Amino acid sequence: MKALSADRLLRAWELGRDRHPIDRGLLLHALAEPDADPDALADQPLGQRNRALFALRAATFGRQLPAWLDCPACGERLELSLDSASFDTLAAPAEGPVEVAGLRLRLPTSRDLAALAGDTSADGAALRLLEHCLITAPGAPTPALAPLLDAASEALEQADPWADLLFASTCGACGHAWDVRLDIAAFLWEELDAHAQRLLDEVHLLASAYGWPEADILALSAPRRAAYLQRVEGVTA
Repeated sequence: MKALSADRLLRAWELGRDRHPIDRGLLLHALAEPDADPDALADQPLGQRNRALFALRAATFGRQLPAWLDCPACGERLELSLDSASFDTLAAPAEGPVEVAGLRLRLPTSRDLAALAGDTSADGAALRLLEHCLITAPGAPTPALAPLLDAASEALEQADPWADLLFASTCGACGHAWDVRLDIAAFLWEELDAHAQRLLDEVHLLASAYGWPEADILALSAPRRAAYLQRVEGVTA
C-alpha cells in the first residue's frame, strides 16, 4: 500500500469535500485499491472496505490513531491513541452467504448503506438492510425478517467483524467502561481534510513568497516544504 502523495491527497479532498459520507468512503476505498473497478467496490463487503482504509491510513498517517472522547457517564474529555494493530487479529470477511434459520444472507456493502441513507429509525434501517441482503429465488415471497433481526445481525457481525469496529475505553476520572464504535471512513476523511487544509496554507505561503506553481510546491518533499516555510516565516533551523 502506497502513501497518498500531497497531490493525490488534495485531489481526493477536492473530489470528496461535497459528497455524502458514504460516497466519501467509496472514494477513499478507490484510493486504497486504485486498480479496482469503482463500481465493483460499492458491492464489496463493508469489512473489506474498512480493511483497505486501515491500510491506506497506516501508509499515509501511521498506525497510531489519535482520538478524543467524552465519557458518557461524567462528561470528562479523554484523549487517547489507538493502535490500529489492535484490529489485526480480526478475521477477514467470510466468503459466501451467511445462513440464519434456513435463510441465506450476503454481507452488507456500501451500496446497501446508500440505499438506507434516508432512514431515520435504527430498527427500521436494520430491517431494511436484512431485506437488501436476503438471497431469494426470483419471484419467491419475502419471509418475515423482524423476528430474526437480532440473530441475523449477530451472524452478519461474526461473518464480517471488520464491518462494525469497536474498541474498549475506560474513563480515568470516574472509571466508567464502555465500547466505542470506530467509523474508519469518517475518521480517515477528517484527517485527510485537516491535512489538505494545511497543504493549501503551505501552497499559499510558498506561492506568495516565491511565485512557484502549485504543482512544483506539492512535488517537494514534506521536509523541504517545511524548510522553505521556516524561511518565509523568518525562522531558520
